[in-house]
This record gives sequence, structure tokens and C-alpha cells, in this order.
Amino acid sequence: MSFQVRGIEFAKTNNGHRVLVLNRNWQAVNIIGVRRAFSLLWQDHARVINTAGGDFAPVDAARWIELSQSAEAGAGPFVRTVRLCILVPKVLLLRAFDRLPVAEIKFNRENVFIRDRYTCQYTGKRCPAAELTLDHVIPRERGGRTTWENIVTCRRDINAMKANRLPHEAGLRLVRKPARPKRRPFAVQAAGASLEKEWLHFLPVGRTGS
Repeated sequence: MSFQVRGIEFAKTNNGHRVLVLNRNWQAVNIIGVRRAFSLLWQDHARVINTAGGDFAPVDAARWIELSQSAEAGAGPFVRTVRLCILVPKVLLLRAFDRLPVAEIKFNRENVFIRDRYTCQYTGKRCPAAELTLDHVIPRERGGRTTWENIVTCRRDINAMKANRLPHEAGLRLVRKPARPKRRPFAVQAAGASLEKEWLHFLPVGRTGS
């Protein structure tokens, strides 16, 4: 399986590679696939940060092709044209975009557990995930909604005991009032992902040395 962008053939084996994108202020704003990366480069919307060179000099598409031809075998993943092999860049620098996107934290079971630190919000006890479930503070049968503000982490036995009652009706009291987590800058979120070593210079985890 393969696909093309302006004469470049992308093999299926390239699909797993990712490219870090910086805004023009050198702040991380996205992680994209190989096809999207070359599309931005070919349209002159971005330049490649030459991480292999050590000076992190931004280079355009033409210069990147030249550098690819002089690269040693095994220097990294590449894509193939009819005549050339071109290295897949690790980092792109956008030419115009200067904003810093903020990532919305998705509402799901795992993120509620993380918000509540895997701690039952009625007993204050930290538990393994297998012993926890989600509880509607105001039960659905009584108009409660499935939102950050009405869902808490709860031990399964406590959840069964509470049933369709309000906390005070079941003799329970919340450790803390549930709330929507603050949104996180993309770079902070990306720092928790699986990282390429070339990205560490541009993410908080790289600057702290952690």
C-alpha cells in the first residue's frame, strides 16, 4: 500500500512515523504524520529543523532534499520518489502560525480517574483501577448529567451502596467538589507521550532534563 504527495511515494511502513510541529516562535503545537509533514513542506508552509546537524538551522524543501542525498545510509526513515530518497523530518517549523493551542482534556473514565488521583471521592482511599468505577453525584434518574461536574471516582462497593440516592441520603460526603480540569497547553500534553529523542529540545521534558 502506498500514497503520493507531489511525486513522493509513501510506503505503508512510513505510516507509524510522526513529526513534531513548532509554531514560528519555536513552541510545540502539534504532532502529525509523514504525509501531512511533506505537504506542509512542499507548500512552503513550513521548514525542516535540521536536528541532525546540531545547529537546528531551518531549511526549506530544496535544501532538505540536498541534505537527504548526502546523509549516510541508516540515518533515518525515508520516503522515495522516482529518482530520490528523502529523509523523513523529525521537526517542522511553521512559517506563519504563532499561536499556542490549548488541548481540551477529553471526558472519559481514565481522565476522571486521573483527575481524582485514583481516589474514591467518598472515602478518600486510593485504590487500583479495577476496584473503582464512576458515580453520578446526582443520579441520572434524578436529573443528573454525565459531566465533569457531576461524575466522581468511586469504589465499586460504595457505588453499589449509594445506588440511586444523593450522597447525604446514603450517609456519604464528597472529599472535594468535582470540577472540569483546566485545559493544558499542547506541549505539556505532548511531553507525556512517547517521544522522539529529537523532540526533547522543544518540549518541557527536554528542558527540565527529566
